[in-house]
Amino acid sequence: MNEKKIRGRELGLPFEGKTGVFNAITDVPGVLVGSKTIVKGNLPLVQGQGPIRTGVTSILPRGFAKEPQPVWAGQYSLNGNGEMTGSHWIKDGGYFLGPICITNTNSVGIAHHATIKWIINHHKEFWDKNHLWAMPVIAETYDGVLNDINGQHIKETDVTEAINNAKTGIVKEGNSGGGTGMITYEFKGGTGTSSRIVNIEGQSYTIGTLVQANHGIRPWLNILGVPIGKHIINDRLDKIFETSELGSIIVIIGTDAPLMPHQLQRMAKRAALGIARGGTPGGNNSGDIFLAFSNANPRAVPMLSKNKMQFDYINDEIFDDIYLGIVESVEESVINSMLAADDTSTVRPEGYICKAIDYNRLVEIMKKYGRFNSS
Repeated sequence: MNEKKIRGRELGLPFEGKTGVFNAITDVPGVLVGSKTIVKGNLPLVQGQGPIRTGVTSILPRGFAKEPQPVWAGQYSLNGNGEMTGSHWIKDGGYFLGPICITNTNSVGIAHHATIKWIINHHKEFWDKNHLWAMPVIAETYDGVLNDINGQHIKETDVTEAINNAKTGIVKEGNSGGGTGMITYEFKGGTGTSSRIVNIEGQSYTIGTLVQANHGIRPWLNILGVPIGKHIINDRLDKIFETSELGSIIVIIGTDAPLMPHQLQRMAKRAALGIARGGTPGGNNSGDIFLAFSNANPRAVPMLSKNKMQFDYINDEIFDDIYLGIVESVEESVINSMLAADDTSTVRPEGYICKAIDYNRLVEIMKKYGRFNSS
């Protein structure tokens, strides 16, 4: 186990691009992130009792704004073996309301229920006086190797806590929130984040990404073009992943750049290129599902707006720096999720340890390939 947690850039990995102050999705003005982590119980596995290693991660694109406002969005599924609620209306209407929550596969229902309740209570005046409805974004990945997932331990209060404690600043990574029980390339993974600053005609905009990384098998792993998975072959979970991967990855992309929903869908597609840099081909069992949102163009929900509206947006012709920023930031987010993680014992099957990636071994290999910044 790595005693002191070091993120990719601090370790010396030469990622490209300029980051925000926190190198996190919270660099996007107005975006807040919260989490609830639940770790309880010891082996052996008893369904309903544990061990429990799971949680919820929340992202509030417009913070705790009292007036409900649309969050403009686009969604893309590279491989749809997973769930992201709200995606139908995002594709047709181009927006969603309220917080985003990411949890485990078997807790989507309670997270959805609790998030709707939070939205109704938080915007009580508007819901009491109007016929409004909430279709929040709830996404998931499968943590059943490290967690008693069938015990369905996430409660309504856990989701509410994850939303209410959302804040700006440094984001907890690795074994945190929804990422608590997740595995990445057979290393311990979970929650990871990064950001990029892009300049468009003299105006700076921020792109932030947050991943719940639970995908890949060891031989696929590349870090900045270096085939790490071919070199670190000890402590594999290949007896568990002997036929195929058993995971997924959720990518959330946020920005303050003014963008149309169709442009945000195109941004969401670029997350696929970001995760591909890490080596995954997007396996059959991997739910690789992505969402991009913009918190620019604030206004009342359409049901309470005037009939004719205007919308600021950037010309597609100058989008390439935005696309590059997304790809770089997603790639870095995945690596940050692994570097922040802690060793965790498996619960089904028992008898294995899902190891965090070893810093010393990683640095040794990166140096051999000339892909290490020692300054």
